[in-house]
Amino acid sequence: MLLGKVIGKVVPCEVYQGLESVPMLWVQPLSRNLKEKGCPVICADGTRMAGHGELVYYEGGREAALVLEPSFVPVDHAVVGIVDSVNTDQEA
Repeated sequence: MLLGKVIGKVVPCEVYQGLESVPMLWVQPLSRNLKEKGCPVICADGTRMAGHGELVYYEGGREAALVLEPSFVPVDHAVVGIVDSVNTDQEA
């Protein structure tokens, strides 16, 4: 699983069948120390509850398609859950 922060919402002009009620979020990937890592990605929100500024964990690839119902819709990334807290090892 990957860690990210929701930085925006995407409103598509055309929606694939099976993704009609799934919010699309713009997510900034984060390192384990909560530092920005790489370019933002678009994630289908499997929780349908994540909002701007929230920490989320997400999956990419084939596993992302399994998060949503119906499964195997064409998505590259999908939010699996919302993070309540993160404990990092300061010496790592």
